[in-house]
Amino acid sequence: MTARRRVAVLMGGWSAEREVSLVSGAAVARALTSLGHDVATIDLTRDIGALTARLTPRPDVVFNALHGRYGEDGCVQGILDILDIPYTHSGVLASALAMDKPTARRLFEHAGLRVAEGSVVRRDDVLAGRVMAPPYVVKPVNEGSSVGVRIVRENDPSFHESSWPYGDEVLIERYVPGREMTVAVMGDRALGALEIRPKSGFYNYEAKYTEGKADHLMPAPLPPKRYDEAMAIGLAAHRALGCRGVSRTDLRFDDTKGTADDGPFYVLEVNTQPGMTPLSLVPEIAGHVGIGFQQLVNWIVEDASCPR
Repeated sequence: MTARRRVAVLMGGWSAEREVSLVSGAAVARALTSLGHDVATIDLTRDIGALTARLTPRPDVVFNALHGRYGEDGCVQGILDILDIPYTHSGVLASALAMDKPTARRLFEHAGLRVAEGSVVRRDDVLAGRVMAPPYVVKPVNEGSSVGVRIVRENDPSFHESSWPYGDEVLIERYVPGREMTVAVMGDRALGALEIRPKSGFYNYEAKYTEGKADHLMPAPLPPKRYDEAMAIGLAAHRALGCRGVSRTDLRFDDTKGTADDGPFYVLEVNTQPGMTPLSLVPEIAGHVGIGFQQLVNWIVEDASCPR
């Protein structure tokens, strides 16, 4: 057991992922309390004065269990930098880069990683069906947890989301067939690669956070060479954005041509603050390699820092 610390757990917030963040934050708080840390939970609001008051007296560490915009995109990280309070996960720049999908794509390509063909287009062009031949994927440029993601298929070549609430710009990517993989990174090593098999449709927000909607295969059923390749790609994506602490890289493995073990990996995105819910993937991967949930969150706290 390491030294007892005063830990403030940031959770909730007002993003589309608020409810998931509350579950993650509660699980983290329970684990840290059971380890003997002095834990306070803070449901983030837009009142920055209230936040600074809750952070007085100054905690030793802030565990950032927020998900989505304002908590995962560099905004709250900037506040904590100003307050000079060590916090978990990535810093301002890496957080902002990872959340901005078009920018992250360019950095992945610069690092030699494969991404799906895509571009940023106007929402009106998507509604008019003037972007690319289906199947393709429609994504908000800066949301997480598959919030707002749609797949436009051959038999439904129109995008019908006339009430699209995610801004005037939309990221369009060529749909990559095959299998969904994810790689957990802890510090400077990849922990493992897991395959996700949704029971129906694709791995959307509901499938991620509803029990029984998807099967998790850990370790991913790949030949050793391809498994190691997936691990290397996950670590390379983490490094390309300058992430720290724990992250999760989502991949597509296109095994639809050649043998079942052939085909390229495509980087979808890096999640700089992976979920800590009972269905979350990073704790599952960590557990498979012998790192229990308490050990995982304690390591994250010990790894916290504040850039100087």
